[in-house]
Amino acid sequence: MIMRKTIILLVTILCLSAAGGCVYRAAISQGNLIEQEDVDQVKIGMTTNQVRFLLGTPMVDDPFTRDRWDYVYYLKLTRADAVSKRWISIYFVDEKVSEIRADLELSPTL
Repeated sequence: MIMRKTIILLVTILCLSAAGGCVYRAAISQGNLIEQEDVDQVKIGMTTNQVRFLLGTPMVDDPFTRDRWDYVYYLKLTRADAVSKRWISIYFVDEKVSEIRADLELSPTL
């Protein structure tokens, strides 16, 4: 009788321990999802409103660099590293695009 209770207790503890490791991890998507065809449409000389229409509002509005917009996106599906990462910076002079830097390097551990 004691042996049977011990076995049931051990099996219960084993099942609870195994279930504790099966935690659901939701996919994490951060930033602006930017399609390549939208980036290709951004040209030097476009206004800030035209860029905002194509790419949307930048994720972070930096009060110190009003002449640069950064569009950052990453998608993380599991505990592993991000599967999709993108960083694009657009520079403005007099509210017109002066430079486009695409596919900048994001941290590999993101």
